[in-house]
Amino acid sequence: MAPGILYVTMQPGKDLPSTQFHDWYNNEHGPLRLRLPFVKNGFRYRATDLDGPAKGKHEWMAIYDMTDLNGLNGDEYMKLRGPPHQSQRERDVRPHVDIDRRSYEFVSERSIPNFKKLEDIGGEKEGNVVVHVGITPNNEITPEELTRWYDEEHIDMLSKVPGWRRTRRFKTSPLDKKDETEYIALHEYAPQNGLGGPEFQAATSTDWAKKIKAAVELRRRVYEHYYTFGPAPRDLSSPIDWDAPPLQTKTTSAGQSGRPVVESYITTHDGAQLPYRLEGSSDPDAPVIVCSNSILVTYGIWDNFVNAFFSKSENKKYRVLRYLTRGRSSNAGSGMVSVDKLGDDIVELLDALRVPKAALIIGVSLGGATVLNVGLRHPDRVERFIACDTNAKSPAGNSKAWKERIEMAEKEGASAQVASGETQPIVGEELAEITTRRWFVKESYDGGAMEKECHRVKDMVRTNSLEGFRQSVQALWEYDMEPQMKGCKVKGAFLVGSGDGVLPGTMRKMAEDLAGGVQCTVIEGAGHLPMVEKPEQVAEVVTKMLSH
Repeated sequence: MAPGILYVTMQPGKDLPSTQFHDWYNNEHGPLRLRLPFVKNGFRYRATDLDGPAKGKHEWMAIYDMTDLNGLNGDEYMKLRGPPHQSQRERDVRPHVDIDRRSYEFVSERSIPNFKKLEDIGGEKEGNVVVHVGITPNNEITPEELTRWYDEEHIDMLSKVPGWRRTRRFKTSPLDKKDETEYIALHEYAPQNGLGGPEFQAATSTDWAKKIKAAVELRRRVYEHYYTFGPAPRDLSSPIDWDAPPLQTKTTSAGQSGRPVVESYITTHDGAQLPYRLEGSSDPDAPVIVCSNSILVTYGIWDNFVNAFFSKSENKKYRVLRYLTRGRSSNAGSGMVSVDKLGDDIVELLDALRVPKAALIIGVSLGGATVLNVGLRHPDRVERFIACDTNAKSPAGNSKAWKERIEMAEKEGASAQVASGETQPIVGEELAEITTRRWFVKESYDGGAMEKECHRVKDMVRTNSLEGFRQSVQALWEYDMEPQMKGCKVKGAFLVGSGDGVLPGTMRKMAEDLAGGVQCTVIEGAGHLPMVEKPEQVAEVVTKMLSH
């Protein structure tokens, strides 16, 4: 193991639009590296010294902490740099950017007590300034004396500079195969600091400091924090229109919705791939609403609800995150799927998108149980939840009923070609017809204005992976959150379609049982998926809850 950093400076060419440069780096290049197991974090910085000694040098810097620099020569990393894994976007942009890429081994670190790392979720909001000092010793100063100066004098004095947070030291990695070894120090400060002040002047003008400066080649740069990467692309500030194949990142500047969009995926700790769609406000700190699906469908069930929600001026400040739950594809991860695991998936999504706390999570059916689970088990990660058309406890005989539906799909034996080009078993027509006819009220499903939309949902069910269905339906077999309801610490509400069987009565009881008693809204003329049949009414309920 050789811990260290990958340190990259770059300058986009004048022929490369800045929006394309930033969209490429923030939404593709950086996040792809954060998905590698040996990359701990990643940041972008912008130079503030270009009007001084650094004039004409690169404006942009990126830095990645590595648990093992040898990973930079491994297959996982190298495949990102060339075909067939390198994306077309990368091939289009990379030739227009001048890049200086270096790797450095870790030497030492000192920081203030209770130092809050920039990679901690929410840590980037405090900002950060980095002073880079590169030193190449000559024969008059040995590396040992350089280290003694830092350890015995220089860092002690820098720590007295207002705003100093941390100093880390590195040296050229053997991976770079350089003839000379460069030693660098990265001094980190708060945005408001004493750089240039009396304490700083004292630290840089001692006799020992003057001796060091006179005997080495010294390079100094100053940067301010610009962006912190997560493994999930999330930058909606300047996305370009870029289509991409499955499991690559797609961005839209506005499109038909009039909203910027990022579509990508995360991989959970146990290997499940969860594609997601993030859209809405370009403000990186915008409050986030998470939508969780019922079983057997895509996040397309929320299309009309999202449009209705954003049509209200007071809601344009939000971002909406939708995702495909485990079981949409055959890759549902390892181990048994449970409501707890599905709840943890929402937390993993928030982590990957660097969202400290969701403003609201709303889910329907299995998604309703999922958001209730998050509200009960992770109250520090969500401010509010709305659980729709669901139950706090699996009904008796649930596992038997779902196993019979699996057998129905298996007996039909339908298959379809998936994105990878493979042909895989799917749920099929028979189960899709029975399921969706039960989900919607008759007036919607048969000949009404909603018929086309209902049949769109039916096609989602029909094309769901059969293997994914087998795995994800396990979550519905046996769960019980009723004992935790009285202790709920998150503001919650319930919503149900009036035509959804016995659930209106069940959910009124759930609303009474939740801590303090909460509201249960019944949507008239809707069945199991009110956000499909009555999207405007559901948007009204959500908007009202967010305003209180």
